[in-house]
Amino acid sequence: MGQTDNGFSTTGLRRVREALARHVDSGRIPGLVALFSRGEETHVEVLGTMRHDGGAPMSRDTIFRMASTSKPVTAAAAMVLLDECRLRLDDTVDEWLPELADRRVLARFDGPLDDTVPARRPITVRDVLTSTFGLGMDMTSIGTPIMNAIFEQGITPNLPVPMPEPDEWMRRLGSLPLMHQPGERWQYQISNDLIGVLVSRVTGRSFEDFLRERLFEPLGMKDTGFHVPADQIHRLPPLYAPDPRTGEFLVWDEAEGGRHSAPPAFPSGGGGLNSTADDYHAYFRMLLNGGVHQGERILSRPAVELMTTNRLTPEQQAARHAMAVNNVHISHGQGQHGGWGIGMAVRTYRGDYAPVGQFGWDGGSGTATYADPANRLTGILLTQVGASVPDPMRLIHDFWTTLYQAIDA
Repeated sequence: MGQTDNGFSTTGLRRVREALARHVDSGRIPGLVALFSRGEETHVEVLGTMRHDGGAPMSRDTIFRMASTSKPVTAAAAMVLLDECRLRLDDTVDEWLPELADRRVLARFDGPLDDTVPARRPITVRDVLTSTFGLGMDMTSIGTPIMNAIFEQGITPNLPVPMPEPDEWMRRLGSLPLMHQPGERWQYQISNDLIGVLVSRVTGRSFEDFLRERLFEPLGMKDTGFHVPADQIHRLPPLYAPDPRTGEFLVWDEAEGGRHSAPPAFPSGGGGLNSTADDYHAYFRMLLNGGVHQGERILSRPAVELMTTNRLTPEQQAARHAMAVNNVHISHGQGQHGGWGIGMAVRTYRGDYAPVGQFGWDGGSGTATYADPANRLTGILLTQVGASVPDPMRLIHDFWTTLYQAIDA
């Protein structure tokens, strides 16, 4: 089969390339960068163009909006603070996030906002890191008073108006009741943005400065940040959100003058990073290597193990799983992993070709970033088509389906 260093078979590599090319040749995916490695063997596939109507070709160093694949990187900043005993998992967050002290909790998650009971206990650091502090994005609860209020307050990304600066964001967050008791239920997104605020307040620095010093610079992630500098903006493609009915390519965010062309008021740990395939590869390889990058320790091994293994109780996992399998029409089948660690999914059952223990996440901008300890495998797939249509998620599925077949030893 043409094997090298327990890496990939030559037949398998050809099938990966053919699967990716089919999506680009279909016209539904203008271009992509796929980077994957096993052991010391790394392969890169760069296909298509930056814009759907042609123009400059994709390149290995194209910068992409990472969307929710920001979450696994954001989590590492909190883990640095745990390693240094500047945060403790079961301390309350009141000292750092006083806006979240003395919470009220909805009597029913879909009930009126003024029908509340006191929180049974304060919110802890653990609740924030594991996405169980009591508020989040729940696609099964759209239309409820609390979800309407979350949107009205502008505390989620991707609304017409960008999120406000962190202190104002916290004020608005603190004005809302919780949907669930602290620690009770896993919920998406808001906790990951909250991690950025927590890290900033504990360190007394901007979230991006701390990330840059403790993660990006040591890992050589020179193209990762919350905006793309003007002299590099040509490397950022437009982000498309095709019309779900017609498939017409609509530009959701242009590069020049767009949302990522200047430093944002709110550096969104949940979805605001821009990066490249090589930068993210360095990060996930560090996790696979137990926290070490080229001989330098970035995170302790226990911190990495805590992030990349399931943190949910069976009850929480059942609710998360139900949300995934009952929302395939919204998520295009993404999210059926079972577990959740800190900032990322962790597979706790074998629902597709990936084994138990694989960790990582996908982004609504057409990004996927995972690592698999059992196979020493890392895979990064980046495109510029948002998940308003199934095409980018189908591309991601086909990438992993063929990539796992390419492992032959």
